[in-house]
Amino acid sequence: MFDQPISKGFPPVAGAGARALILGSLPGQVSLARVQYYAQPRNAFWPIMGRLFGAAPELAYEERLARLVARGVALWDVCAEGRRPGSLDQKIDRSSVAPNDFAAFLDAHPQIGLVAFNGATAATLFRAKVAPTLPAPPPRTILLPSTSPAHAAMPFERKLALWREALRELV
Repeated sequence: MFDQPISKGFPPVAGAGARALILGSLPGQVSLARVQYYAQPRNAFWPIMGRLFGAAPELAYEERLARLVARGVALWDVCAEGRRPGSLDQKIDRSSVAPNDFAAFLDAHPQIGLVAFNGATAATLFRAKVAPTLPAPPPRTILLPSTSPAHAAMPFERKLALWREALRELV
C-alpha cells in the first residue's frame, strides 16, 4: 500500500449562499484523470443532480457546477489526500488520510445547515477524522446511498427518491 501514490482531492465547489454540503470520500481514478467530481460515467451522481437541479451529465461540467451553486449546493470530499489503489472506497488506506479543513470551510459558509454524505465511507471518515477536530458540532448530517457504480444493489429510482427527500429544501 505504501508504494501507492497519494491521491489529492479537489478544492470545494461552493457559492456564498451554500446551504447544503455534499461530501464524497476521495476522487476515484477517472475523476482524478479528468479533474472533475464524479467523472466515472456509471456513477449516478450527475444523473441524480440532473433530475433534482437540472445539472444533467449532458451539460458541460462547469455548467453543472454552476447550477448546483445557484441552488445552494456545495461539493467537496472528506479527504484532502490519501492512498487508494483503484477507486473503491473500501481500499482507502485510512492511516494515509489527511482530511480537508472543514472548520475553515464551515466558518466561511455559515448558512450550511446540512452535510449529506455520499455513501458510508464519507460518513465514517468524517466522523473519525473531522468531527472531533471541529470547534462546534457540525450542521445536521445525513447518510445517503452511494452513487458509486460499486453500490449497484440499490436501484437508481430508490437512490433518487432518498436524495430528493434529503435535499427537499433545495429542490
